[in-house]
Amino acid sequence: MSKKYEILILGASYGSLLGIKLALAGHNADLVCLPEEVELINQEGAVVRLPIRDRDVVIELRSKDCDGVLSALGPNDVDLNKYDLIALAMQEPQYGSDEIAKLLKDIGQSQLPCMSIMNMPPLPYIARIENLDTSKLHGAYTKPDVWQYFDPNFMTLCSPDPQAFRPPDEKINVLQVGLPTNFKVARFPSDGQTEILRNLQADIENIKYNYLGEMIELPVKLKVHESIFVPLAKWSMLLAGNYRCVKPENAVAIKEAVHADIDLSKKIYQWVSSIAIELGAIETDQVPFEKYAAAAESLIRPSSAARALFSGAKNIERVDKLMKLIATQMGKDTSIIDPIITEVDRRLEINRNS
Repeated sequence: MSKKYEILILGASYGSLLGIKLALAGHNADLVCLPEEVELINQEGAVVRLPIRDRDVVIELRSKDCDGVLSALGPNDVDLNKYDLIALAMQEPQYGSDEIAKLLKDIGQSQLPCMSIMNMPPLPYIARIENLDTSKLHGAYTKPDVWQYFDPNFMTLCSPDPQAFRPPDEKINVLQVGLPTNFKVARFPSDGQTEILRNLQADIENIKYNYLGEMIELPVKLKVHESIFVPLAKWSMLLAGNYRCVKPENAVAIKEAVHADIDLSKKIYQWVSSIAIELGAIETDQVPFEKYAAAAESLIRPSSAARALFSGAKNIERVDKLMKLIATQMGKDTSIIDPIITEVDRRLEINRNS
């Protein structure tokens, strides 16, 4: 094992998946979350249900059984002096709340290395892409000014590829993983900060779990990549699947959104990929459409964005809108994704007026 790291994770839902992997690897992680989550996680720990595909079983990981410590605290109780790395694992609109915005300002000014685990890349990360004017992208963000305190050299992006959700009939410290794929993180500009990521990757890969007396590996690894475009492969998936779960009257499963019109899904997917490639990505940074379409077969729930919209959310992450603003800045025709954006806008307007 590398040195024991202290890691702060903003967000206890999706963040508990990364947190429990870090704790299994012997590191300590603190989750910033709501008061009821703080109380329950500190009393009972976090529970993550993880499918092991080759054995057709779901195992239950409990943070209380880990070598490292997984704790929870409120945003006003954070002492940034103790941490080696910050992980941002909330939905983008949540960073606009007063308490989180204040903490985010302190984090930015601390110049601690930050790994965002968001579908919506923070503006300081996009600033690492050459030839994009981030000031023209503010319209896609709920509160773009919360990112003004960050130096792009201290920000990286980790693609939240594993699919996970909180079962509605369970306690709020339980997370169910649906698709146990890997976190894919881009390196930092700094070799020293990237070394933290590589050490965490190695320690997570070395985790062995005792299943019925046999020591097995666990899915959901952390994979560090040299290219800053690797995490952006998720953009194609979001536009071809997640946002298209939003229909006029209801939310449909990602599987249905992708496979109801597979030809259109492929066109949207490849259009988004072409934007990333023109920005500087290479073909191997992208996930082939066929591989994504096959994975979508198992995604039998609506996307988190669609579920939030039909639960009354007045703000969600707008990667769809971000793609339009980026493409427009590049002089591209956005007509292939405009209907997706219109449908999301319509549902948000309904929610905001209700």
